[in-house]
Amino acid sequence: MSGALGKKIKTALDETRLLILGAQILVGFHLNGTFQNGFPQLAPASRDLHAFAFLNMVCVVGLLISPSMQHRIVEGGHASTRILRATSRFADWALLPFAVALGVDLYVVVDHRFGAAWGIGLGAGLGVLALLFWYVAEWLLRPAARKEDPMPYDEETPLDVRVEHMLTEARVLIPGAQALFGFQLAVLLTDAFGRLPASSKAAHTAALCCIALAVILLMAPAAFHRITFGGQDSEEFHRLGSGLIMASAVPLAAGITGDFYVAVAKALASEPIALALAALAAATLIGLWFAYPLALRAKRRRGAHPGRR
Repeated sequence: MSGALGKKIKTALDETRLLILGAQILVGFHLNGTFQNGFPQLAPASRDLHAFAFLNMVCVVGLLISPSMQHRIVEGGHASTRILRATSRFADWALLPFAVALGVDLYVVVDHRFGAAWGIGLGAGLGVLALLFWYVAEWLLRPAARKEDPMPYDEETPLDVRVEHMLTEARVLIPGAQALFGFQLAVLLTDAFGRLPASSKAAHTAALCCIALAVILLMAPAAFHRITFGGQDSEEFHRLGSGLIMASAVPLAAGITGDFYVAVAKALASEPIALALAALAAATLIGLWFAYPLALRAKRRRGAHPGRR
């Protein structure tokens, strides 16, 4: 039973990895797009929509990473049906803002090149198509009464399974963070960056350093496993790797929020609005990655039965 649950969680994490890579690449696109030569030529409404789509993608990233943070903070890396359901539920929720951002981005770029009619048609059409393939088709084909194998809510998960899950969660985040780092470096080489106000330049540089730090922390568990522990699993390595993954979420959130501010301030030409939206983005990431998992852990500890681990 334990092996079946562990495999299901590993599969759910692998599926999340496919989504988070695309999401973080699109976050990088929204940053990079504001520095392209054609961006100043967009209509004000299109710039507003670009910022709106960027905010949606920040929410997508927040939702997709939240289960991994819950697995580390709430479950301590142990397998449970709760974390399995949470991983599936958050992935489902993330697809809605993903579809919205996809449709909006298509509208913005197609409208710029081919006109509003084409932009609306392709943006709305493909956005609706995404919803059909990501939600409607699944609901229509879902069995009326799906019977699931009974599984324990909380179980003693073998060390090797916990280590595998921890390393998988690091692999979920690394490619997208590296792609975002590449977009950030490219922005520094654009002429538009040189025309930014000093505050935006400083914010982008700080965000660049934060993402670099996140990448370093996310790559460290594999290096420790290989060099320090000789590839052997141990409780010490599991604690170290879990701590590094949780620590990486702090600069990752700061880096995404910082560049969100830079892109929105440039797109809307309004620092106050950019600060307000960046604060909303930061609150979303902090809430999903830290506040909510810590609240769940506190609730579990208060409701724990005597003698239960």
